[in-house]
Parts: sequence; structure tokens; C-alpha cells
Amino acid sequence: MKHQKLKTTPEVSKRMKALSHKKSKVESLLAKALWHKGYHYRLNYKKLPGTPDIALTKYRIAIFVDGEFWHGKDFKKTKEKLKNNKDYWIEKIEENIQRDIKNDNLLRQMEWIPLHFWSQDVTQYLDYCINEIEDIVYMTKNDF
Repeated sequence: MKHQKLKTTPEVSKRMKALSHKKSKVESLLAKALWHKGYHYRLNYKKLPGTPDIALTKYRIAIFVDGEFWHGKDFKKTKEKLKNNKDYWIEKIEENIQRDIKNDNLLRQMEWIPLHFWSQDVTQYLDYCINEIEDIVYMTKNDF
């Protein structure tokens, strides 16, 4: 039996829609670090599946900074802790996870490399995230 979706109020819906297009502080942190390293990029690149937060078009790398809740980090544990609208949130987050997988597959078919970083990891381990990106850049340079 399919779960009945609970309706959100128009105010909540409006806030959620606005968030999806707004660059977060964490995305800005990663983008600025890449800029200081000399990388040129596109933000929220709508020409690609999933609208990557940062797209290094020269190297065909699509970078996503994923919020832990919205994209289901440790979701098996997290879903047990949900209290309000549990069925709605489980369905919503599982749809997000499946959409991320689908978009990554589409990007790979287009010969792009999708990279995902959890927002907390970008905040706590920025240098590590930059190194991961630079490792991929180095590998793509050697493919030519």
C-alpha cells in the first residue's frame, strides 16, 4: 500500500523551493577554494542532470554538495529517528536518493564525472575535498 503524502503548507513549500536555488555557505566555501586554486567553474549548471552545485566544464566534473538530511546520509539510522510526518519524509528522502543515482548515471553517460561531498565534510575537511577534486582533474588531464 502506497503511503499517503501529507500536504505541506504553502509557506513551507515556498521556503523549500527557494532553498533549492540558493547557494549555501558550504557551496560557496568549496567554490571559493577552487577559485583560489585557479579553477573556473559554473555554479548551479542547469545544462546538466541534477543541476550540479559546481561544474568544472573544462574537465567535465560535476560537483554536488549534499545536505546530510535531504540526501540520506546514514539513512537507515536516520529514518528510525524521524518523528513528524515519518512516512512522508521517508518517501521524500528515498526519492532524493534514487534521483541522485539516476542523475549520476545520466552524467556518466554524457562522459561527466559526478562527485558528491557531504556538507559537513566540506566544512570540516575542505582541503581533503579539494584534493579529491584535484586528483580527478589530474586523471582527466592524463586521458587526453
